[in-house]
Amino acid sequence: MTTLTHFDDQGQAHMVDVAAKAATHRIGIAGGRINMLPSTRAIIEAGTAKKGDVLGIARIAGIMAAKKTSDLIPLCHPLALTRIAIEFEVLNDAKTGTCGIYCTATVETVGPTGVEMEALTAVSAALLTIYDMCKAVDRGMVMTDVKLLQKHGGKSGSFVAGN
Repeated sequence: MTTLTHFDDQGQAHMVDVAAKAATHRIGIAGGRINMLPSTRAIIEAGTAKKGDVLGIARIAGIMAAKKTSDLIPLCHPLALTRIAIEFEVLNDAKTGTCGIYCTATVETVGPTGVEMEALTAVSAALLTIYDMCKAVDRGMVMTDVKLLQKHGGKSGSFVAGN
């Protein structure tokens, strides 16, 4: 890709016209993590956070955010999503001192445009929800490394991070 598609010939922002694009099965996978104190991770794992099931609520927040991406990101198309899956992995590496939660969002549709933004929005909202639910015990949590991991479908084909 050599040009930014969200600008017209005069440099004005616009929503990309996808009417002529073929509807294909499209998948976007994004990931990111939130680092925290070991005691915060322990509260999440034990299910004893005062606000409730942290990961369960963060999963719902991620799903809701993916569905609302076009309301949040001005030039995104509203999409009929066919699948949204939010997964969490507890990180506890004694060697590096990494402690936290890694979130992966997989979003799918059949349509003329991809779902990368929906996957990225889902991860961001899930991590923000974890922060919100745990900030009373750990205001120093850091969300990091939110990125597109994979995209499949469409004219441009597949992308896998690191390849």
